Amino acid sequence: MKILVKSAKIIDNESPFNNKVMDILVENGTIKEIAPVIRLKKVDLEISRENLHVSQGWFDSSVNFGEPGYEERETLENGLRTAGCSGFTTIALNPGNDPVTDNKGAVSFLQNKADKQPVSLLPIGALTRKSEGAEMAELYDMQQAGAVAFGDYKKAVANPNMLKIALQYTRNFDGLVMSFPQENKIAGAGQVNEHERSTLLGLKGIPALAEELHITRDLFILEYTGGKLHIPTISTAKSVEIIREAKERGLDVTCSVAIHNLFFTDELLHEFDTNAKVLPPLRTKADTKALIAGLKDGTIDMVTSDHSPIDQEHKKVEFDNALFGTLGLESALGALLQLFSVKTAVRLLTSGKSRFNLSDTVIDEGYPANFSFFDPDKEYTFQKEHILSTSKNSLFLGKSLKGQVYGVLVGEEFLAS
Repeated sequence: MKILVKSAKIIDNESPFNNKVMDILVENGTIKEIAPVIRLKKVDLEISRENLHVSQGWFDSSVNFGEPGYEERETLENGLRTAGCSGFTTIALNPGNDPVTDNKGAVSFLQNKADKQPVSLLPIGALTRKSEGAEMAELYDMQQAGAVAFGDYKKAVANPNMLKIALQYTRNFDGLVMSFPQENKIAGAGQVNEHERSTLLGLKGIPALAEELHITRDLFILEYTGGKLHIPTISTAKSVEIIREAKERGLDVTCSVAIHNLFFTDELLHEFDTNAKVLPPLRTKADTKALIAGLKDGTIDMVTSDHSPIDQEHKKVEFDNALFGTLGLESALGALLQLFSVKTAVRLLTSGKSRFNLSDTVIDEGYPANFSFFDPDKEYTFQKEHILSTSKNSLFLGKSLKGQVYGVLVGEEFLAS
């Protein structure tokens, strides 16, 4: 099968064609030729769009669907389609389903369901059985079955000895441990960032200290045990400082930040919009500035949509009773391009690959086709019609975004937005 991509500006620092407008010929899933103009009498598919840009396929390290257990929120099939139409060729799926992904059979189920989809699904196994924190799950067996990391989604490792044992154990097979940064005894029943705004609104707060103290504890344990630690979705300025210092000491730690924690602050809460109820909570302007600086200097390794579909029954309720979470896949590019250059946004959307043992797919002859297509200049207001997920709980509704995704090409499969 021959696929011809016409007049696409290549955004790929590793490619010899970076920043050049080229034609790309893909034959049988492999890049056959890249040239200013490629003329063929017959191709099976020609991809041509206005202001077409192409980069290596994007990766999201923290995505949730519903299936199994919460299919009313999102199915695996529609979730992967949503990811592809949002520009992502690979996603890591959190174990936030029911039953929890805490054994090799559950990992295999997810892989089998996603097997024929163009977007690759990488399962994250639970760190503890049923994500209850009491007993370590079958980590090695899950890794052998295809799990790429281990963590209890949005649940802190409350027992420090559990984290110590997990880091020591996973060193034997180069496993990656994820630890959600929240000290629950300090966070308590908090709903939003603890700040003057939470007091004014009468909402229980989650102090920045709850995150920072937990990260400090985890890094002390990592320094003692060795191993590989990933801290997902940090949200405070002090957290950036703590992780920067740990990296300078040579600890093998990475971290991510949710895109909505870059884009929004707790000033949004005056509307009592339950879509703004996220975990970690939206923080202050000083925090967002520090997070953006941390991305620019490499302290924060990657961004994530932290995509979390929630059905209306659990969002259209009183703020205290609503579940945490917002959609993020469909708005990821549009939000990032309001904050960063095209080059930086693409780097942030691809930089998590190495931590999860994914190979780069350089846009060069001889490499497999794994592309994200987009127009970085399209400006629009994000509306409900832009949401492809079954659930509609997007924090970005009504917000001005920049950047339109055209779809992805993986091998011979083109998924158009």
